[in-house]
Order: sequence, then C-alpha cells, then structure tokens
Amino acid sequence: MISEPVRFSGFEERSLKFLTALGFHQNREWFHENKDLYLQLVKEPMGDLVEAASTRFAKLDIPLHGTRKTSLYKVNRDVRFAKNKDPYNTHASAVLTRNGTKKDGSGAYMHFKPGNCLFAAGVWYPEPLELRALRETIVKRRDEFLEIEHNLASKGLSFDSEKALKRVPPAFKHIEDLDLQRLLKQKSFTVTRHVEDADIQSPALIETLIELTQDTMPLMQFCWRAMDPLRDQ
Repeated sequence: MISEPVRFSGFEERSLKFLTALGFHQNREWFHENKDLYLQLVKEPMGDLVEAASTRFAKLDIPLHGTRKTSLYKVNRDVRFAKNKDPYNTHASAVLTRNGTKKDGSGAYMHFKPGNCLFAAGVWYPEPLELRALRETIVKRRDEFLEIEHNLASKGLSFDSEKALKRVPPAFKHIEDLDLQRLLKQKSFTVTRHVEDADIQSPALIETLIELTQDTMPLMQFCWRAMDPLRDQ
C-alpha cells in the first residue's frame, strides 16, 4: 500500500510562544512536563515541513532531501564546552542536504525563533582544502561566479559575510581584482531570506523555501563542482 505524501499545514500560532516559554523555563522538569506540547507545536510540524519539502524537491530535480529523523536539530544543547549552560535551544532548526543528514556542509537550512525566522541556502564553512579548491575555482571562473552573484542580487540575496576574513588569504595575496579580493575573503557562501513570524503559520511557507533553494542551486552546483573531487578521494 502506497502511503500518502506528507503535507505541511503550517505551524500553530502557539509554536513560537512555546519557544519563548522554553527560554524562560530552562529546566528539565518544566520541559518534561510540557514535552507533548513541544512535539505537537514544534517537532511534528518541523518534520512535516522537511518531508514535504523533500517530496517537492524530488519532483523539481533539486538534489536535496531529508527526513524528520535525520534532518532536525535537537532541542537539547551541547553544553560541555559552553559558558551558557542552559539545557535547551530556544529555536527550531533543520537542514536538507544531498546525503539527507546534518553532516553535509551544504544545502537548505531552516531556523525558527521568535523575531528571527529564516531560511538559508548555500555552502557553509567548507573544510580548509575544500575552501582552497573553491577559491581557486572562483579565480579561474571569475566571470561565471560573478554572474551567479549578480543573479542572486537581482532577487534580493547577498552572501552572508558576518564572519568573512579581514584580509585576502596569503595564498591569494597576488590577486589585484577587487571583486575577487572580496569573494576570496568569504569563508562560506550562503544567502538568507528572513520570514515574518506570522508567515510560518501558513502552508505557503514551503513555497518560500523552494524558491530560495531554486534561486541558490547555481551557486551550490558551482561549489560542488569545485569541492567534490576532494570529497571523493
């Protein structure tokens, strides 16, 4: 018997309010008393969004996927080396990647927190050798990459550069082209689209994720061509 595809109906109005309350009640007793609410308001709709998006991506030949078991980040924080010992995350997040797990450093990311709901897509913080290969490819195929960047800009998207380097990496210090210098300072190549808190209640939220991912596919494909030969070794 063929099962019906998962449908995303939107988060409830109470979903973000639960995350706000979790921020005030950072203790295991409160969370376990309210775990059923967490499952209903946060984890289950997030799983629906991931699996419904995976189905849509497959139909659109977007090579990203995931499941509610492999793609959702845990509500429990890893506090072993953190100064902040609060046990729980006050946001919900998940990722869709080529291998369907959180261990792939590229794909589409979703993050929901009161006042900071967003989708992001691209390649985040590649390993040093991969980043070196990507930078070298950007230098060799400058015009192609700048066209990708231009097309993203025409859709209101720009590379997240909060953690970009202050200087061009030493291996590329001979580069005089200002556009290349700017790009070579990037440590990751991702773009972000923020959404209003109220918008996550709508089933149409999935369309925002699909649109962003489609817009970002040329960027990801460029990066994959540069980095995959190293990953296959």
